[in-house]
Amino acid sequence: MRILVPVKRVVDYNVKVRVKSDNTGVDIANVKMSMNPFDEIAVEEAVRLKEKGLVTEVIAVSCGAVHCQETLRTAMAIGADRGILVETNVELQPLAVAKLLKALVDKEQPSLIILGKQAIDDDANQTGQMLAALADLPQATFASKVELSADKVSVTREVDGGLETLALTLPAVITTDLRLNEPRYVTLPNIMKAKKRQLDTVKPEDLGVDVLPRLKTLKVTEPAKRGAGIKVADVAALVEKLKNEAKVI
Repeated sequence: MRILVPVKRVVDYNVKVRVKSDNTGVDIANVKMSMNPFDEIAVEEAVRLKEKGLVTEVIAVSCGAVHCQETLRTAMAIGADRGILVETNVELQPLAVAKLLKALVDKEQPSLIILGKQAIDDDANQTGQMLAALADLPQATFASKVELSADKVSVTREVDGGLETLALTLPAVITTDLRLNEPRYVTLPNIMKAKKRQLDTVKPEDLGVDVLPRLKTLKVTEPAKRGAGIKVADVAALVEKLKNEAKVI
């Protein structure tokens, strides 16, 4: 059984992002980049399934500039067997990424695709669902537990009312939530081993996919600074301020 795990290179979650002075986007010059945390959970889950003897190969995939090779090497240091980089300098939107992944799914024929539910840069939460639709595969989003068998996968997912368990026939698409697992610490020996593992590079045109953006970002601005809180004497004063000043009631 083969698992495909898409991973995205994003600004590290510990970094406070800054908007460019011309409001065209976020400044990522000389900023620490790392693997999207939700994707790291996806890689960890795939590797754990392999360690249980349920999976024979884990393939990490990343779409973007050449620097995404670093993210793929990290995935291989966690335990992925090989990596595929779809190299392009075009700004990739969720639909374009889903189409690229669909082409790779057709080529690699994985039994399971596990990816993070969303990336922490755009928070789109779209790629997994779009991939499932394009590939006509069953999907389970926000997975907090995954149990794999020969031809089925049972996924416990978090919903507003609690937990829901779905049984999917393979192949299928799963997106991971935070509580699925805790990714392992990547050791130096594994980082060195990852440098020797296979990493293939393809272009979007090699896969027959048009990745030109369908959406245009007009302006990016920082959220307004929060004002200081105030104290009120009683409930009546609170209601009056909520009604006349905040205008929320």
